[in-house]
Amino acid sequence: MDFIKKHFSELTLEELYEILKLRVDVFVVEQNCPYREIDGLDLDAYHLFLRDGRGIAAYLRVLNGGTKFAEPSLGRILTTRRGEGYGAEIVRRGIEFAQKELGAEKIRIEAQVYARGFYEKQGFRQCSEPFWDDGIEHIEMLWEAPK
Repeated sequence: MDFIKKHFSELTLEELYEILKLRVDVFVVEQNCPYREIDGLDLDAYHLFLRDGRGIAAYLRVLNGGTKFAEPSLGRILTTRRGEGYGAEIVRRGIEFAQKELGAEKIRIEAQVYARGFYEKQGFRQCSEPFWDDGIEHIEMLWEAPK
């Protein structure tokens, strides 16, 4: 399994196409949630993914602080092979990237409420009341570097 990290400007057209297709397949089609998947934030994002000969197994994007939140953030987190540990691995790698490349001491995410337990296992804690976003209940969660 290869770990790939690229700024938007470094993605090939084929990689961008595969990423956007997976995100639409998961967040729009599978979750039956029509929303603006292409939100303008990808252009300044870093795109991290795990890939092998079968394609992308897990993906997320990393945004600098001040882009969506004051802190750096992870978003569009998905895995195409559930139950194989790739989701946890890509989140761990996203945290490491944000710390090393962006100097993050805190990382914020918006998580679907049903996934709270998964993110808690990755070190995030709920820091907002639940709210509805595009018809799905979400919460903000925060990860803080150990002191």
